[in-house]
Amino acid sequence: MPTVSSATHLFQHILLVYPCETRIGHFVFVDFKSKGRKLTTTQRAKRQQDEDEKRLREEEEVRLQAEKEEHIRLERERKQKELERLESKDRERRGHELDQLRRLLENNQTAAIKWKTDAVEKAEWERYMNCGALPDPTVLQDVNRYISSWRDDPEVDITLVLKQCNLALQLLEEVELVLRDITDPRRGQYYQESLLELLELIHAKHLLTNEEILKEASENVDTETGNMQTVVKDENITLCLWANLRKSPRFKGFNFEEAGLDFKLPKQLAVRDIAVRILHTRYDHLSLLARMAHPRMHTPGHRYLSGGAIMNNALKSAASVQSRESSAEPAEGRSSQIQTQMEALNAEGELTSPLPLTTIDCGERVQVVDLMQYTPLGGVFHYNLFHLPPQVHKVNGWEIRQLLDHGLQNFPYPMEMSNLDENKALASPPVGVSVTLPDWVVFLETPEVARWDAAADQWRMDGITDVSYEEAEDKISFNMDAFHAFVLMQDTYANLPFQSWELRPLGQDSALFTINGALIDLSITIQGNQCMLQSEQTKGLSHVRGKWMSSPVLQKAMLNAGVNITVNEFTDKYVSTCGKDPLTEHAAYEQMALFASACAFAWSKWNAKCGAEHLVMQVLQPKYIESVNHVAFYSLPTLISLLGQACEHHSAAPVPEGSWSLYQLGAQRSQKLEVTEKSDGYSPDLYPGSEFHSTFIHMLQDDMSIEGIARTRESDYLFVDTVQSLLCATRPLM
Repeated sequence: MPTVSSATHLFQHILLVYPCETRIGHFVFVDFKSKGRKLTTTQRAKRQQDEDEKRLREEEEVRLQAEKEEHIRLERERKQKELERLESKDRERRGHELDQLRRLLENNQTAAIKWKTDAVEKAEWERYMNCGALPDPTVLQDVNRYISSWRDDPEVDITLVLKQCNLALQLLEEVELVLRDITDPRRGQYYQESLLELLELIHAKHLLTNEEILKEASENVDTETGNMQTVVKDENITLCLWANLRKSPRFKGFNFEEAGLDFKLPKQLAVRDIAVRILHTRYDHLSLLARMAHPRMHTPGHRYLSGGAIMNNALKSAASVQSRESSAEPAEGRSSQIQTQMEALNAEGELTSPLPLTTIDCGERVQVVDLMQYTPLGGVFHYNLFHLPPQVHKVNGWEIRQLLDHGLQNFPYPMEMSNLDENKALASPPVGVSVTLPDWVVFLETPEVARWDAAADQWRMDGITDVSYEEAEDKISFNMDAFHAFVLMQDTYANLPFQSWELRPLGQDSALFTINGALIDLSITIQGNQCMLQSEQTKGLSHVRGKWMSSPVLQKAMLNAGVNITVNEFTDKYVSTCGKDPLTEHAAYEQMALFASACAFAWSKWNAKCGAEHLVMQVLQPKYIESVNHVAFYSLPTLISLLGQACEHHSAAPVPEGSWSLYQLGAQRSQKLEVTEKSDGYSPDLYPGSEFHSTFIHMLQDDMSIEGIARTRESDYLFVDTVQSLLCATRPLM
């Protein structure tokens, strides 16, 4: 069969031999009768005409292409000249705009710092005048004197001791706050030692009261079970005690219904003189011990700047970031930094040591909890097995009790092999426990369980088996190889990254910050320097929802409740982010806060496409937002109604399509974009008729009325500071 190449040679040969042919597409039809004939005059004229027409078409195409290229070149030159003109205009007013921004920031932040300083001084003075029972946490000698005095107190009545423990917990929190601010390592070591002493003393006081109750176990026997069980509650702890008086080999376990706790024991323990304690504390001192036992000097990531120098340099941060690219100052010398508040909320920065999740210890697989990745929620459950103290014996009206020179003693478990039947396959079966999840926390995912390793001062996930979670009943059950303190944990960043967000004004010095998280949506109403959480999630948030509090207090309450929206220097190790420049971010948050009373800001999908050096967000100008002259502390339905009004156009019609505009922010300049949220692709082209500006607020002012600009200048400094701190803590643009 001939190939394509041979066929091609054949056609070429035909063309040479038979010049009289007709071409149609790729086919050649030869007039064999015309072989050897010469072309007639008409044929030659026709051929010449065809060739001329072809040449003219080709020349026309070349001419049109040249005209098109020339038009493109002229348009490009026009745009370049216009761009150069706008850049020149921007450079001319750059100094004025930066100075104006600097003055606005300075006035607001100076006033905010003064207000906070006065508030601290007032609180210290009120504390001094009240002459409370607690010592001044800043005076270490007074703290140590208080610890020594309480240690010598012989009181063992549980009601009185729990009151003392609550005071000690308050002092412990205050000492923690002082310790975070100490920069002198030697002084910090002294405070840390006192803090550890106070922790140990609280633990010892609980053991003393528990021992006193167990000594009287035989006097408080439950007639139905033949054993002693009791539950003691206060605002900080729930104590469940069970004493094995009957020693029935058929005993399986016991359920403390009012506490939502139950345990299961193997047969070996059911016949022993033992007592079981489950002490549930709403606070978590063991994680604090883990952080103190495993300190780590961490280096913030390249996209994180610690908050330590924020207050000292905040007055010039936004202005300096706008011009840093044209400055000869080295990167490490820049002082403007992003402030995140996770460190201030939970001491994660200084004291947390993320450890490898899995290590090998003497051939055993050890799963150590990374306290930066996981957050303990709902307090700590201390699950202990004790020797039952000697009980009182009544003989002829006399009460005889054996006195011991030590307190409660742990009962060893797993038990010694020599004391057990060697034929048993499993000498010491695991011990079981079930917990009803605390109603003051939200678990966005199935809880993780970790046990305390007292020898290494760390949380571990190994040694826990048969975990069963009943979501409908909010109950989790599992077995452990021994009696350990345990805690329920959740991924710290379970609700990150945000799917979308919006900051919308509700009126003068009032705004609504809405976050659509990965697992839960929520809104925070900002009024002056107060914030209020709103969420459709009611379970676990009843103590936080609908209550006014300061931004740091709200963030801490949300974190402890399991709804974390704040970030820290380790977030990008666990969460996929856009990797934005923190300096540019911080400058954006400062300026968004300044205009939060007048403009609405929202998430844009193009923020992930514009590069690390730029930010893109949607902005709704005041002409589309109805002003609310006064926003009081409204109920949720009223607030939702007002929010609907605030989103309306001045007319009764809804906000028109395309009312949102896109803005791009960079270190050098800000600009309005021609691209929209519905465009097929991202383009940094300038919006027709708009200009460049060195600051974001001056870019916004181009489309604002005089009244709208005046509203931003009337914003209260506490409102601006609160909005800025909330944005810096959550970093919605990161």
